[in-house]
Amino acid sequence: MTTPPFQPDPEKPEVALAILHCAGQFLLQLRDDLPTILYPGHWALFGGHLELGEPPDVGIRRELAEEIGHVPQQLFRVDCHEDTYVIRHIYYGELEVTLEQLRLGEGQDMALASIADIRRGEHYSARTGKYHPLGAPHQRILLNYLENPLT
Repeated sequence: MTTPPFQPDPEKPEVALAILHCAGQFLLQLRDDLPTILYPGHWALFGGHLELGEPPDVGIRRELAEEIGHVPQQLFRVDCHEDTYVIRHIYYGELEVTLEQLRLGEGQDMALASIADIRRGEHYSARTGKYHPLGAPHQRILLNYLENPLT
């Protein structure tokens, strides 16, 4: 018996998120500290909401261009997670430039987090001068990737 393709719930918003890695570390965004967003002040994966009718493959590239000014040459769709709030399309790619070459277009900070940071569930922000937690779904996505890496 084969598993039917994922059918998103039309009532839930959809987002596309990118696991971007470089030398055993993962690029994270420190989300703005706004009470109107999910996981304010938490570290998360870069990406965002899909526009109405926008395919996830297009949305992730648009979001990365807007948020960090860089889109990896190759992005691979690896999974889709649905929870109470949102449907998350997960992509994976190599960060082909240095952190200094990126332009933070959204959020408070960005950083490369180690595997230990991800497992611990927090990372230090040089901009805020303190540790911030990883958003729960983002940590789960990264831990799942670490348990089942593509490369």
